[in-house]
Amino acid sequence: MKKCKNCSEPFQFRFNTLEKYCWKEECKIIDALQKIESREKNEAKTWNITKKKMKENLMTTSDYLKITQQVFNRFIRLRDKGENCISCNKPCKKENAGHYYSQGGHSAVRFDEANCHLQCEHCNTFLSGNLLNYQIGIKIRIGEARLMELQAIAHEEKKWSKQELIEITKKYKEKCKMLS
Repeated sequence: MKKCKNCSEPFQFRFNTLEKYCWKEECKIIDALQKIESREKNEAKTWNITKKKMKENLMTTSDYLKITQQVFNRFIRLRDKGENCISCNKPCKKENAGHYYSQGGHSAVRFDEANCHLQCEHCNTFLSGNLLNYQIGIKIRIGEARLMELQAIAHEEKKWSKQELIEITKKYKEKCKMLS
């Protein structure tokens, strides 16, 4: 004998020992509704997985580039948190990840940590990077030898693949977790 999950009355199972409900009409309806709910949940999970795969298949390299850049910039802001702006050496009201060599024109150093530092909104946006002062700040932070290496690499052309961008995104997401 088993107890019905709905009405708590003892009942004798008819077909197998896994039956949870007795054979009263209201208990059979609840059993049927729960089976439908369970099936709908499984279908929703399957659809969400399928939808996620379809979205990933539709993403272009530029979509991945945008996501990777956002994650990289978040890492730079976390890495340099508490430091002053590299250009004006003042505390940042609004923090930006400023690139010494622009990300659009110098793709080879776009995700190079030595090329990107915390910069205030004013210097980065309104003064177009404030590059003369940035050069002074970057020499102090990374040294002149590393700056020369960066300059040599900066003028190379780099085409990013989707797989490279996915790996870079994953790498910097992990680094962000470690810094948070």
